[in-house]
Amino acid sequence: MESFISQFGSQSATVHGLTVSSILIPAAISSFFAGRVADVLGRPKGIAVGALIFGLGAALEAGAVSIAMFIVGRCIEGLGEGLYLGTLVVYICEISPPSERGPLTTGPQLLITLGLMTGFFTCYGTSNMSSSLAWRTPFIVLACLSMAFSLASFLWLVPSPRWLILRGRQSEASAAWDVLGVGHAEREKAENQQTGEATAIELHSLADSTESPRRQDAASPLRSQDPATEPSFLDVFSKDVRMRTGLASFMMGMQQLSGIDGVLYYAPLLFQQAGLASSEASFLASGVSAIVIFSVTVPALFLSDKWGRRHSTIYGGIGCSATMFLIGGLYAGNAVHGTFGAGRWVVIVSIYIFAVIFSVSWAIGIRIYAAEIQPQRTRASATSLAHGSNWAANFLVALATPILLARSSFGAYFLFGGCTLLTAIVCAVFMPETKGKSLDEIEEVFRSRTLGSRRLARAFRKALGQTSGSFPA
Repeated sequence: MESFISQFGSQSATVHGLTVSSILIPAAISSFFAGRVADVLGRPKGIAVGALIFGLGAALEAGAVSIAMFIVGRCIEGLGEGLYLGTLVVYICEISPPSERGPLTTGPQLLITLGLMTGFFTCYGTSNMSSSLAWRTPFIVLACLSMAFSLASFLWLVPSPRWLILRGRQSEASAAWDVLGVGHAEREKAENQQTGEATAIELHSLADSTESPRRQDAASPLRSQDPATEPSFLDVFSKDVRMRTGLASFMMGMQQLSGIDGVLYYAPLLFQQAGLASSEASFLASGVSAIVIFSVTVPALFLSDKWGRRHSTIYGGIGCSATMFLIGGLYAGNAVHGTFGAGRWVVIVSIYIFAVIFSVSWAIGIRIYAAEIQPQRTRASATSLAHGSNWAANFLVALATPILLARSSFGAYFLFGGCTLLTAIVCAVFMPETKGKSLDEIEEVFRSRTLGSRRLARAFRKALGQTSGSFPA
C-alpha cells in the first residue's frame, strides 16, 4: 500500500522477503514446543495461549511507528501462531469420530481460506484511505478477532478426552465424552489405546531381543511403564514411531516447498510479472484467487474422506508440479510478454489452476494425515514437530520467492515443481491409506508395517552375513 511505503519507505527484494517471512521462524521455533505445552496445559488452554500471543503481536503491528517495531510484532505473531495452529489440528483429530474426521479436521483450512479472502478484500477496501489507517485497520481487526478466539477457546472448548485418559483422569474423560456425544464403543477403544501402545512397545522390544540381549535389558524399563506415564518429547524418535514422525515432517515441509505461500504472499507481484501492469488490477486478481480457493475448499471439505489421503496427495502433487513446470517453461521459452500474446493469460490461468489443485488436495489431506498417523502418546509432540518443519519451509519460500523472481522469471517455478513431484513419488512409495479408519486402526497399520520392515531388514542382514561368510578370507 502507498501509505505503508510512504511511512516506512520502499524496501529491497531481500528486506521485503525478510519482513514477510519474519513471522515464520518464530512460528517454527514455538511449534517445536507447542506439543509439550499442549501435553502439560491441555489442548484448549494451549490453543487459547497461542491465540492470545498472536493477538498481542497483531496489536503491536497495528500500532507500529517503525519498520523494526512492525517486524517485532510479526515475530510475536509467529510465536503465537506456532503454538495454537498445530494444537488445534491435534485437538480436532482427537475428538472426531472416524467417519467425520476428514471434514472436521479440515475445518480450520476452510476458515484459513475464508480469512485469506476476507484479508485480501479488507486490504483492497482500506487501500484508498488517505491516512495510515489504510494499512493499520486490517491489523486492528485481526487483533480483535484473535483475542475473541482466545477467550472463546479458554471458556468453551471441552478438554480432549484422549488427553484426559493419558493423564489417568477417567471420570473427567467420561464427562467430556458425554458433552461430545461420543458412543460407548468409541470410548472403549480410546480407553484401551494406552494399554495397546504399551503392549506395542513391548512387542518391538521383544522383536529386537533376537539381535542382542543388551537390547532386551534396555527395553525392560519400557515394559514396566504404566500407560498413564507422562509422555516425553523424545518419544517421537522411539523406534516404533520415528518413521511416522519423519514422514509427517517431510510431508508438512514439502507442502510449503510446493510454492503455495509464494503464490499467496506475492500474488500481486506474480500477476504484475505476467502482464497485469496496474497495481490495482493485480491486487484485485489476487483477491479473485482467494475467492476461488475458498470456493473449491468448501466441496473438498466434504469429499476429503471419499477421495482418501494417499490418492489426493499423489495426484494433487502431480497436478501441482505440472502447472509449475508449464509456467516455468513459458517464461524460460520467452513466451510471456507484458502487453500482448496468449502466454501471459496462460500463466495467469495456470496460477489459478495451481491454487485450486493445491486447495482440494495437499491443503486438506496432508495436515490431517500428519496428525492422525501418530499414536496418542506422541500425537501432540510429533504434530508440532511436523508443523515446525512446515513453518521452516514456509520461511524459506517467503524469503526466497521475491529474490528468485527478481533474478529469474522461471527459476522459482522449476524449483517448486521439482519439489512437488519428488514428494508425490515419495508418498507413492511410503504412504499407506488412512481413509475411514479409526485412530486405533491406523495405529495397527503402522505397527504391522514397522514390524514387517524390521523383520525384512534383519533377514537382509542375515543373508548378507551368510553371503560374506561364504567367501574365503
